[in-house]
Amino acid sequence: MYKHLIGAGLSISLIVASLPAFAANCAKRDMVVERLKTKYSESFAGGGLQASQSKSSVVEVWASKETGTFTVILTTPEGMACIVATGTDWYQAHLLDEPEGTES
Repeated sequence: MYKHLIGAGLSISLIVASLPAFAANCAKRDMVVERLKTKYSESFAGGGLQASQSKSSVVEVWASKETGTFTVILTTPEGMACIVATGTDWYQAHLLDEPEGTES
């Protein structure tokens, strides 16, 4: 499981590093989210805080079980969201074993 988390973290880091190339795909977060919901039937699938030396941003993954599409967006503290990746054939990973130290 940790290998998958590390791999995902590295992938997102590479995506974030290429953010200037995606600058044309930026808008207010509300507008981006509305478009993902209405045009692609995507809903929030997960995310986290991405910290850099200059400022922190929120990385979110939006996905649709119906269409199989997914979108990764990066939102700045000012509320601007940039699409940094899109794709198809989305699948949801499930934990096979409960992590040690947790209760059911």
